[in-house]
Amino acid sequence: MRKKNFMVIIEKDEDGVFVGSCPSLRGCHTQAKSLTTLIPRMKEAIQLCLEVEGSSFKPMDFVGLQEIEVN
Repeated sequence: MRKKNFMVIIEKDEDGVFVGSCPSLRGCHTQAKSLTTLIPRMKEAIQLCLEVEGSSFKPMDFVGLQEIEVN
């Protein structure tokens, strides 16, 4: 099986919980109280999403992040 790499966005919420999401896979996200717990959970979430998506998965190219200010 060929390995795939996925970009994961990690944020920290107001309660200090880390939230990870993979924009390439619809509905692929998880959370944990530490990064050391979040990473294996994120890998598991990606694997589960890939099982559901199957051959219909089409990877997105990562372009970057942009902070946008709104009033």
